[in-house]
Amino acid sequence: MKSFIPLIIFLISFSFQGCAQKQNFSKVKYPEGYKAQIDVVYTKVNGWEGRIDLYTNPKATQPTPIVINIHGGGWNHGNKESQTAYGSFFKNGYAVANVEYRLTNVAPAPAAIEDVRCALIYIHKNAKSLNVDPSKIVVMGGSAGAHLALMTGLLGNDTTFDSNCKYSGNIKVAAIIDKYAPTDLTILHKVGSSKEWLSGNYLDRDFVASVSPLYYITKDSPPIIIVHGDKDPTVPYSQSVKLYKKLQENHVKSEFITIKNGKHGGFSKSQKTYFTKKLWVFLKELGLTNE
Repeated sequence: MKSFIPLIIFLISFSFQGCAQKQNFSKVKYPEGYKAQIDVVYTKVNGWEGRIDLYTNPKATQPTPIVINIHGGGWNHGNKESQTAYGSFFKNGYAVANVEYRLTNVAPAPAAIEDVRCALIYIHKNAKSLNVDPSKIVVMGGSAGAHLALMTGLLGNDTTFDSNCKYSGNIKVAAIIDKYAPTDLTILHKVGSSKEWLSGNYLDRDFVASVSPLYYITKDSPPIIIVHGDKDPTVPYSQSVKLYKKLQENHVKSEFITIKNGKHGGFSKSQKTYFTKKLWVFLKELGLTNE
């Protein structure tokens, strides 16, 4: 019975984290000299417009790194406006792309993956005008957003989910920041938001595996840094354990940071500071800063 407890908790909490409605969030604070472009349409699908907020440095003497941030919310709620904490990225010379995607009520899986892939392709296509370095694209997300960040980067030049956006160049990211992602939906496919997002395909194991990051890990995967609380009541900690194990087996540069007694995000100030320090050591080792 104990083995089912994490799934039962996942069912309760990941599905009912609170149906999100648009709220009045604080605006992103960006450095002097940066340029903000809000609600830029990066893709259109069946009347739906995917929008992205861009914070770039057009005056930088050389193209800057950029982080693509993907919000969480169980694939069924959340919005890009809730994401505002980019201070450490701006401090390290990054541009920021804050992405929205189709939620379950608009379209089920794999729509969200198709959208975030389009956002990555948009950055590649517009790298020059945005003054960003396409070899220094980092993708980041939390929870379901981290799942989408992993899918975005791990797919690489696999165009399976790129039917809405075409690009003839090399599609890649330099690193992925994974904050407590569900990584193997073949375990979670019958519960909560996973079942809802997978919709009519939730019993199709091949399909479920095709939208699960774990099954895309190869020796050529981009570097990945993972953070997960070992007392997460929403996404089982074991999901990150499995991902890290497979990364190590494939000799992919990776780091797994466990937040002791950490829950599903909402880490304490000291826990956040600890992770941020680890994150920038990781990115600097990869040469992904302005230094």
